[in-house]
Amino acid sequence: MLHALSRFGRRRTLQGGAAVTVVLGLLLWWVLPLGERTPTGSLTFSTGVHSGVYQRYGERLEGALAKDMPEVSVRLQTSEGSQQNLERVATGKADFTIATADAVATYLRDGKPGAQRLRGCVRLYDDYIQLVVPRDSGIRKVSDLRGKRVGVGQQGSGVRLVADRLMNAGGIDPRTGITPVSAGIDTMPTRLANGLLDAFFWSGGLPTGAVQELSDRFAIRLVPLEDPLIAQLQAAGGSTRYYRSAVMPADAYLDAQQGQSVPTVAVANLLVTTDRTDPAMTEAFTRTVINSRDRIGREVHAAQLVDLRTAIYTDPLPLHEGAGRYYRSVKP
Repeated sequence: MLHALSRFGRRRTLQGGAAVTVVLGLLLWWVLPLGERTPTGSLTFSTGVHSGVYQRYGERLEGALAKDMPEVSVRLQTSEGSQQNLERVATGKADFTIATADAVATYLRDGKPGAQRLRGCVRLYDDYIQLVVPRDSGIRKVSDLRGKRVGVGQQGSGVRLVADRLMNAGGIDPRTGITPVSAGIDTMPTRLANGLLDAFFWSGGLPTGAVQELSDRFAIRLVPLEDPLIAQLQAAGGSTRYYRSAVMPADAYLDAQQGQSVPTVAVANLLVTTDRTDPAMTEAFTRTVINSRDRIGREVHAAQLVDLRTAIYTDPLPLHEGAGRYYRSVKP
């Protein structure tokens, strides 16, 4: 009988141990949902030109990523802008980047290398197209650029794409109707102040630091971009549908605008990766972008405009699996 009781006791002990194991497993499943894990490894984030919003945003985001993903090594890589960014990510030279929606649509339309592998993570903030001239300039509209020395952005930039399209809409051939100067926001303001440019285009969040700094030391003005120019721009169809009419508020650049709002063109920026990127990495990256909005926004104003309600809309790109997982996790 004692032997039978002993066997019974062992059975109870084993059953109790199994029950505890099951309960602990369920608790761990609840605390650490299936499929979630801490990402490890390294990633490259292609940003933009020095002093541009992409680069400034990337520098602040790097710190937030280091805190949220301590086992991931993050490398920033400067670039000429959206077009070069997309080529790098699509062909595996970088893992994440920022690009304007019109540049993405153009890359897809042209069927460039790796285009079908591109995926969206976050709709970020809008870029505003800024045509900057000296305050005493006679340039009042895009068609007045004819024969002028115009900074049009670097070859691989998003600003180059929209500047060419705006000039075409204004009746100017961007190759022959002006003297195009391929330069970025890191040098165009100084060239304008030194009389080496008559005007320059820029596409960026408001305010862009380099334009703000220029207005503090040199009298500038922002040329309005409005109908019928915008209607002609959009009439081209295709990727131009991502442009919309917008208004730069009067306080975007106080000295330059002198209390006046300025009509212009805006286009959304997207955080982009590819289907090669690990879902756990993409989910964590997306979470950090959303959660760091206010902290980064104190230094890079455009980051404050990232909105969880619209972040999921990454047209023309399909949403990455990992980003979709993040949005489902925060859905009320």
